[in-house]
Amino acid sequence: MAFHFRFGDGDLLRCRFSVSPRWETQEAVRTLLQPDRQAYHLPWLRQIRAAAAGLDLRPLWLLMPRAGHNPDFLSPPPAGPSVTFEEEVARVRSAAADPEAVREDLRRALLCTPGAAGSDLGRRMLADPARAVRELADLYEQAWAALVAPHWPRLRALLEADVLFHSRRLAAGGLEALFEGLHPDLRWSDGTLTIDRRNHHDRSLDGQGLLLMPSAFVWPEVVGGYDPPWQPTLVYPARGIGALWTAATPGATPRALARLLGRGRADVLCALDEPASTTDLARRLGLAPATVSAHLKALHGAGLLISARHGHRILYERTPLAIALTTGQPP
Repeated sequence: MAFHFRFGDGDLLRCRFSVSPRWETQEAVRTLLQPDRQAYHLPWLRQIRAAAAGLDLRPLWLLMPRAGHNPDFLSPPPAGPSVTFEEEVARVRSAAADPEAVREDLRRALLCTPGAAGSDLGRRMLADPARAVRELADLYEQAWAALVAPHWPRLRALLEADVLFHSRRLAAGGLEALFEGLHPDLRWSDGTLTIDRRNHHDRSLDGQGLLLMPSAFVWPEVVGGYDPPWQPTLVYPARGIGALWTAATPGATPRALARLLGRGRADVLCALDEPASTTDLARRLGLAPATVSAHLKALHGAGLLISARHGHRILYERTPLAIALTTGQPP
């Protein structure tokens, strides 16, 4: 059994990346429900324990079956490469304009969990789909504020660094090289992307292309989905989640490198395990943004960093020479 995305010639030119704060909120809620997803997120779980205890997440959990359909209206694919949570939740609320479509979406999801459709919550949702949309959107807003928004700068930095890495991989080696490195359950052959799954699904992209979204909370899974007319989407685990909740340790900077560059610049260089912005580094290292900016400018001028724009942000990453200096490995 497998999930197939079938590409046409036009689809090869219409693949794009995006980062979704609403998706991360959804998957953070799902991570609370599924212990097998929690291994990399224990520091986060400790930090949000009290806030999570104040939320009644049962309506959302009821629509998150272990296998089967998840309501598409609750997670519309982001319309652009960089969207705000407020923009995304407004799209969720707009689904109330078509209550019959919402009812069918809810019904399909509830049937994937035994007893869910006949539960008090399930019957209430199906009886008044427009109200269900409003209440679910309200709950997403509460979950965003309590669970994700305080940590969004860190999460966003990880996701944008992943997009930058895989965009370059795509440019250098095409779709085959890209999909080869995204997840072990993915296979690319003869214009078809296959995801190993327990259920069967076959979808032609029909010129829409494929939306690619990294996620911190989807690990260890890769998710492909959305029925027409939604944008076909693939969500995969972002690179570097093992160090997501680990604070940078300036003391770990090699002494020889600190003597060569100065402690501040060496700390900044060593903190760039993944591409990051000035603000990200300042928060990570506990330094003023102006100080980090000065260090970045000096390191960039010395040929130790390159930069690339992602939306309104500029991300810096180490050159091969800088990697050699920080790791002790020859370039």
